[in-house]
Amino acid sequence: MVFSSITFLFYFLPLVLFSYYLVPYKLKNLILLIFSLIFYAYGEPVYIFIMLFSCIVDYVNAIVIDKYRNTYKSKLALICSIVINLSLLGFFKYSDFFISIVNNVANSNLSLLNLSLPIGISFYTFQTLSYTIDVYRNEAPVQKYIFSLSAFVTLFPQLVAGPIVRYSDIAYDLNHRIHNFDKFYDGIYRFIIGLCKKVILANNLGVIWYSIKATPYNTLSLATCWLGIICFTLQIYFDFSGYSDMAIGLGKIFGFEFLENFNFPYISKSITEFWRRWHISLGVWFRDYVYIPLGGNRCSKCRWFLNIFIVWFLTGLWHGASFNFILWGLYFGVILVFEKLFLLEILKRLPNFIKHFYTMFLVIIGFVLFEIDNLNGICNYLAAMFNFKNIIIDKMFLYYLIPNITLIVFAIISATPIVKIILDKYKYIRIIVLLFGLILSTSFLIDASFNPFLYFRF
Repeated sequence: MVFSSITFLFYFLPLVLFSYYLVPYKLKNLILLIFSLIFYAYGEPVYIFIMLFSCIVDYVNAIVIDKYRNTYKSKLALICSIVINLSLLGFFKYSDFFISIVNNVANSNLSLLNLSLPIGISFYTFQTLSYTIDVYRNEAPVQKYIFSLSAFVTLFPQLVAGPIVRYSDIAYDLNHRIHNFDKFYDGIYRFIIGLCKKVILANNLGVIWYSIKATPYNTLSLATCWLGIICFTLQIYFDFSGYSDMAIGLGKIFGFEFLENFNFPYISKSITEFWRRWHISLGVWFRDYVYIPLGGNRCSKCRWFLNIFIVWFLTGLWHGASFNFILWGLYFGVILVFEKLFLLEILKRLPNFIKHFYTMFLVIIGFVLFEIDNLNGICNYLAAMFNFKNIIIDKMFLYYLIPNITLIVFAIISATPIVKIILDKYKYIRIIVLLFGLILSTSFLIDASFNPFLYFRF
């Protein structure tokens, strides 16, 4: 079940809200837990037991960590939590990837497991790990009520695609959150903004990209190639940030305050700034639980750069069991190292429009690596993007551009803070946005058959 569906909007969500606000305060976490399990079981009835197993594992290990603090038993419980959680993630997500590598290297013929990927396992694994690590570091209180911890892990607003909510960020809210009309209204508003991003912008941009992507790359004109990947660049932003907006909005409705996950990354003037604005919760997780424990930048320069490459290798691998994701991660790792060495100093002296062009050019190239899942396809698409000897503009480019020019221009404007500034300044417009956005999004959902959700792959 996805947020951008008729089933969720008009059946599941109203039933959750009715039940949640009907019961006494002390039962609200139980209601959230029950409906979160139903939400997950709607698409993954079997794999729900894996998620519950993770909850039990981390509940028990955190209790041991707290009880035997500063002893070898505490450290052993932490190691146990990390090993079990990462083993589950590795088994379901990377088994076939590593079997394929072994087959290619050793010329063997081992059978693939062909396991379906449990939805959201990359996200809830990181969330459960954050709980035990924060308890071990004494940065979060141990949760003695398993229903409350399970409600945190399974919380349906952010279960499938984030943001990655650390336990320490909502530990207080789990049992002491406040509900009021202002927070409820802000949550509804934020949810509908995210719904519009996903249904009106991301889905329609995706239609253009998938059509171009399905065409043999050697037949594409230079302009069509760039139009396609620019549409994907916009699609992936509105898909991911739209889902985060919906999750943050739902969190407010139920009394939680989730941290922001996207902060207009396409206005960045360096790749360093871009990664401070894009998928913030993932970047913060890797910073706090991988980069800093490795030594961060408080070490020799060679070790510092190695730490960066390790983090970006893992960032790429986290996104998917495929070499193109690893290549994508290392690509940004190399750029970030060069920026730290000398590029940031050069960029400071350049006009803003050049810095912005530099950033978006590299981001767009990066999304070619991210989206096309085989190395030959990546090379062929990049070759078509820079083949100036080929036709620059053809009928296909005009066919996709002319009917969609308004959509593309509005999407580019919406990827900047302009629309948000207007809506924040003239708040009376929000009522119109709420009503019109919900009606228009619903009409798109009823009429359209194209409603992919990109993060189901992760």
